[in-house]
Amino acid sequence: MTGSRDEDAVRQFVEHVAMVLADYGFPRMSGRVVMALMTAEEDALTAGELGERLGVSPAAISGAVRQLTTLSMVVREPVPGSRADRYRLPLDHPWYGATTAKNSLLKQLSELAAEGVDAAGGPETGPGLRVAEMADFFEFAQGEMDKIVGRWVAVKEERLAERLRPADS
Repeated sequence: MTGSRDEDAVRQFVEHVAMVLADYGFPRMSGRVVMALMTAEEDALTAGELGERLGVSPAAISGAVRQLTTLSMVVREPVPGSRADRYRLPLDHPWYGATTAKNSLLKQLSELAAEGVDAAGGPETGPGLRVAEMADFFEFAQGEMDKIVGRWVAVKEERLAERLRPADS
């Protein structure tokens, strides 16, 4: 169904994804905002425009965009000649930015856990062993995330080329 846009289906999609994200602890309004931006035909929207699309006040948008900018999932830019700001997705995609931001969290947790091993009685005690395994896990996860992000860049380029390839080739 290429080329036709079903606004009701888009709204339902935005709400459904936001609900699933909320089930995993992501604030629902933040999920609604990022998905509204993802499905917008415009490159950027103001808080008023986002509020209008989502049926909420611009004030309800502010906490969500604050969180999303902190997570590198949304970029804020000024509207020339206005006090308003516009919000857009980062050029490298919101999921990529959020994932790379979480990678620094993995590193920090690994380092903190490594420091906590001695405080918990050393790696030969039950608590120390559990904290050491925590450090090992986060160190492992960080290394794997680096590899995943590197592979993603290549896969993304391949898929984009496939999507842009004419159907009759």
